[in-house]
Amino acid sequence: MKINNKTKRVIKILSITILCGSAFFFTQCTTHRAAFKGTPLEKETVETNTGFSQQKLETVTNYLKENTETTGLVILQNGKMIYEYGDIQEVSYIASCRKSVLSMLYGKHIENGTIDLNETIGELGIDDNDGLLPKEKEATVGDIITSRSGVFHRPANGGYDENNILERGSVEPGEYFVYNNWDFNVAGYILEQKTGNTVYEEIEQQLAIPLGFEDWNIKNQKRKVSKKKSKYSAYHIYISTRDMAKIGQLMLNEGEWNGEQLISKEWIKKSTSVVTPVNVVNERYWRDETSDLQLSYGYMWWLFEEFMGIEDFEGAYTASGYGGQYITVIPKRNIVIAHKSKLNLLELWGLKSGGVSDNQYYKILEKIVPVIE
Repeated sequence: MKINNKTKRVIKILSITILCGSAFFFTQCTTHRAAFKGTPLEKETVETNTGFSQQKLETVTNYLKENTETTGLVILQNGKMIYEYGDIQEVSYIASCRKSVLSMLYGKHIENGTIDLNETIGELGIDDNDGLLPKEKEATVGDIITSRSGVFHRPANGGYDENNILERGSVEPGEYFVYNNWDFNVAGYILEQKTGNTVYEEIEQQLAIPLGFEDWNIKNQKRKVSKKKSKYSAYHIYISTRDMAKIGQLMLNEGEWNGEQLISKEWIKKSTSVVTPVNVVNERYWRDETSDLQLSYGYMWWLFEEFMGIEDFEGAYTASGYGGQYITVIPKRNIVIAHKSKLNLLELWGLKSGGVSDNQYYKILEKIVPVIE
């Protein structure tokens, strides 16, 4: 029987759908249970938290239900959970929030001298499949973890600022900021090379165990490898919303947890200080000084310079990941917000729109902050 082109296209679409569905089902069914029993976040009740209005927060809940694809949200105030929404123990992909987590892991090793921010990637023996230029090898570790290396090599994964990638060798290391996954992936490689541990082992030792993650299992972690593009893989991270909140609380605590200094205060301050100023970030993302949102960039953290005229965002910062993954810290209000939108396989591949956009998340923040006194 002869099959016409239209029928062939239908068969192809059905085949892809079945394949994607099977793959998605498989990945969901192979999520491993928590490897150990963690420590639950202490909850605060309406009666004991003056300024916390259940009635006002119900407006947040209604907004999330009616206007977003939020699948998990946790709000901590003074280290205690005052609000939760959705399935906060579901383990899923946190996208580019991984970079801010990596920044935290660097702190200990910078302080003890294992990692030198002034060491060049050439001195570390870092190269790539088609070779790096001599100028590119002069980029320092500090340039790498602020996304200012000037190495415009194709990364193993997408989701970077392709619009502002320049010609290879056209800038000096350290002089040009562009959100570049090659830098972030190499940053993971450097941590592993210097410590002898995988990124995931470092997360387990530095964060999951001491913070008492409730849903952590190292077996859930998956790398994105594409050796044809780059030898440096993307270290994707899969954790729950409530464990993300603990990461934010550690940052708010300036690296201290239960009386132990896990990350130095100096590194917390340095990593959330401006490296790339707001005017440069505006230029990259087509904003200007009149925008209600003004961001700068530090050591793999986005820093709020202005947010919708809300004064309490002075000194606030956030981890941000594709599709609706965020860890936002607001020191002036002693608040941490962890937000997740679990993406299906088609959304992860960019074949279908979904999740929560940056603009949608900022609207959520606008709803949240004014109702918590």
